Amino acid sequence: MNLFIKKPIAQLMAASKETEKTLKRTLGVSSLIALGIGAIIGAGLFVRTAQAAGESAGPAVTISFIVAAAGCALAGLCYAEFASMIPIAGSAYTYSYATMGELIAWIIGWDLVLEYALGAATVAIGWSEYFNNFLDTFFHTHIPYALSHSPFQTCDLKTGMYGAEYGVHGIMNLPSVFILLLLTLLLIKGTAESAVVNNVIVIVKLSIVLLIIGFGWQFIHSEYHNPYLIPATQPDVKLSTGIIHKYSDLMNHGWLGVLRGAGVVFFAFIGFDAVSTAAQEAKNPQKDMPKGILISLVICTALYILFSHVLTGLAPFSDFLKQGKEASVTYAINHSMPGYGWLAKFVTIAILAGFSSVILVMLLGQTRVFYTMSIDGLVPRAFSELHPKFRTPYKSQMLFFVFVSLFAGFIPGDVVGDMVSIGTLFAFVLVSIGIFILRRTDPSIVRPFKTPLYYIVCPLGAIVCFAMMVGEKEDNWIRLIVWLLIGFIIYFGYSIKKSHVRHGKVELPIDPPNPEFID
Repeated sequence: MNLFIKKPIAQLMAASKETEKTLKRTLGVSSLIALGIGAIIGAGLFVRTAQAAGESAGPAVTISFIVAAAGCALAGLCYAEFASMIPIAGSAYTYSYATMGELIAWIIGWDLVLEYALGAATVAIGWSEYFNNFLDTFFHTHIPYALSHSPFQTCDLKTGMYGAEYGVHGIMNLPSVFILLLLTLLLIKGTAESAVVNNVIVIVKLSIVLLIIGFGWQFIHSEYHNPYLIPATQPDVKLSTGIIHKYSDLMNHGWLGVLRGAGVVFFAFIGFDAVSTAAQEAKNPQKDMPKGILISLVICTALYILFSHVLTGLAPFSDFLKQGKEASVTYAINHSMPGYGWLAKFVTIAILAGFSSVILVMLLGQTRVFYTMSIDGLVPRAFSELHPKFRTPYKSQMLFFVFVSLFAGFIPGDVVGDMVSIGTLFAFVLVSIGIFILRRTDPSIVRPFKTPLYYIVCPLGAIVCFAMMVGEKEDNWIRLIVWLLIGFIIYFGYSIKKSHVRHGKVELPIDPPNPEFID
């Protein structure tokens, strides 16, 4: 039994041609760039910046962003080559199938569920929290605690909000399910329509980020940036939970703290690779996919560095631990920017907009990966059935809505959120290795975009991303291993028996039923 049987490149290229049986090619380069920005700039900018600065990196969180961006850029060059060469849905799964074989492709496809499906669930939970903040800030109303929290969460005196009584249990996080349903229906309607909505959201959140950078720059306190790296002698901080955060710990100061910070802020970059999942819906994928991936990454990296420089200059980094996550941004504005309280309120709008576009792109990415896996026979055929009118994988969208909603509606966000970063880094490592392998084994294949200095970029990309994986906490490694073990059970119990490539089948997408014959 050959576990590493590969899918021929010629077969992949044949599947990339647009027909009535395939996804519509509706996305231009501007839509792809906006898709990348929509996926990248989300709440991670507001949440992870303060978290990384407060926990381990301090003002040097700007360097953490550069390290994380370097890993993404190296992997992004590899994604760009793959996306231009093999312009079909599936992203890293498809690339791995062509270069490293079926077992590795399954691992990466299953791993992408961590990034996209669970990532969408995590972000939807956050959207719910900020929707309540939005209602309270602008309309002085709120959704009851029981209907906006997981049944595993209980209101207490420290975390209770909006007058919720001590000891009240959550029942279901309804707002998170609502936003997932709304965006799922939009995606079923069509990718072009979804791209228009995403473009509007991107304009809104970019405007607010630029306002914070522009107005905040004049209020930067240079003393908050000195020292730039957290010293080992930095006093400990007692959190609201009673836990003592020790900066003297090896990974909480100095350059190792910056590396751990890179692993934390890496979450803010999650999603740029989702652009590659839309390759089969791009009008000119050979030229536009590399531009969409790399230009969106460059724009977002520049904004991240500027934003983190301003934020850490508005308040002492240790204050961010006491305030907690996104509240740190509002705190920093109120702390050092007198007269700009209105801007602090708009942070909630920016976060809601950011959450919405990230969920949209993650739901898009996950269904496109499973669309291709279904065509290959590794998951049931329902995942590749297209809507008769919209030519979108509507059954897959609804199935993932149910799956993601179970996590978003009933599981606390911190349980699933930490699984996402390590899963994405693992995907980046495999994609970087994949380009190196394909350059050696099939150097003559047509490559509209070539990764420069691949013999340096590919190994370095894999090393940098793996180094950030090493910086992840032990619990995240355990979750990743358990998740992969579940995937192996499904693969050896179902997928290996149904594989079309393994059994010599060439499967085409399921033809949408002809409306003329629908009674």
